[in-house]
Amino acid sequence: MNTKDVLYELRTKKGLSQDELAEKIFVTRQAVSRWEKGETVPNTETLKLLSEYFGVSINTLLGSPRQLICQCCGMPMDDEILSRNEDGSINEDYCKWCYADGTYTYSDMDELIDVCVGHMVNGNFTEEQARAYMKQKLPMLDYWKRHEELRDEGQFDEFKQHLIDEINDLHIEGMPKVDKLNALVGKYVNLEYRLPNGTHVKFLDDQVTYLGNQLESELGDNRYFGVLGNMDFILICTYEAEGADPELLLYKKR
Repeated sequence: MNTKDVLYELRTKKGLSQDELAEKIFVTRQAVSRWEKGETVPNTETLKLLSEYFGVSINTLLGSPRQLICQCCGMPMDDEILSRNEDGSINEDYCKWCYADGTYTYSDMDELIDVCVGHMVNGNFTEEQARAYMKQKLPMLDYWKRHEELRDEGQFDEFKQHLIDEINDLHIEGMPKVDKLNALVGKYVNLEYRLPNGTHVKFLDDQVTYLGNQLESELGDNRYFGVLGNMDFILICTYEAEGADPELLLYKKR
């Protein structure tokens, strides 16, 4: 689609008139009308306002002239998995798994390759092929080219290790020791738990990136332990394959 079509679709989906959209982004109705007729396009600052208001990338507003690629892991991206900066604005360079609210979540290329390979092995890729592909691709991406400039002197890795130590100090029966935490987007791990009073509740924000891992239970009961945490809390749960029959074991404020 062209910019005019994208803007019209986004505006009408929200049920806004041209006047109402104009008021929200501090332009005239005539400006909105000209955009939707294809006579002009928004300037850079207005595109930023539209991106923030509609929750889509500037690339989408311009009709998706390029395929967005995460400059850390190489994943093709759409608006749903784009990361956000510390101020909440959309970052079109990284996915939610690699960059979370202003923080780069991977400082070790080999660790990232291990995570990616686990998702790539299928009928088309063997583990050896996937690993070779990632070792060739990652050094070509902007994050790894600029790693010395962008890294945080190990502060995030130090935070992860503190979190790992806190989790292991809980000594949950049947749960193996945690040795690593990966970036996990809330939408994919936000299980619904049944409380003693019969109500069901979710504890996570679908849009937030957390740190976590899945561990096989040592109790031989075909269940898994799910571990999640961030600056504010630690959550431990168990579930069957594919997240079935989840049970919340612990939710601890930090």
